[in-house]
Amino acid sequence: MLTPGQKAPDFTLFNSDKKEVSLSSFTGKNVIILFFPMAFTSVCTAELCEMRDNIATYSGLNAEIVGISVDSPFTLAKFKEDQQLPFDLLSDFNKDVSKAYDTIYETFAMNMKGVSKRSAFVIDRDGVIQYAEVLENAGEVPSFQAIQETLAKL
Repeated sequence: MLTPGQKAPDFTLFNSDKKEVSLSSFTGKNVIILFFPMAFTSVCTAELCEMRDNIATYSGLNAEIVGISVDSPFTLAKFKEDQQLPFDLLSDFNKDVSKAYDTIYETFAMNMKGVSKRSAFVIDRDGVIQYAEVLENAGEVPSFQAIQETLAKL
């Protein structure tokens, strides 16, 4: 399990515009990584819309937001458009990044295999994890207050 103080595993994934995005491309900025189980589900929609609605707060804390799920880039493009999300959604279709961050359900609802656990990581300007929250219950959302408090200290 990844914990604060560890170097965040780098990755390169395709976003909803089918362009590659790497964690290392955010060097010099704080990054909030939100793993979420599935686009178009109620809790995932509420979580990402909460981030959308408070984007000014996170921008003011010099933080970029990325959402990651095992959905395809095409599904994520429609989800991003429908919810008017102003940040990248990245497809971890092959589940490599979810595994690297130890945030994957072996078996999820309806016996689906390999779905990302709802998780939040704050990565600082140097690529070091400052906050890590991995939720076993997909019906819960990360502590937005704890994320903001962590960013305020950076």
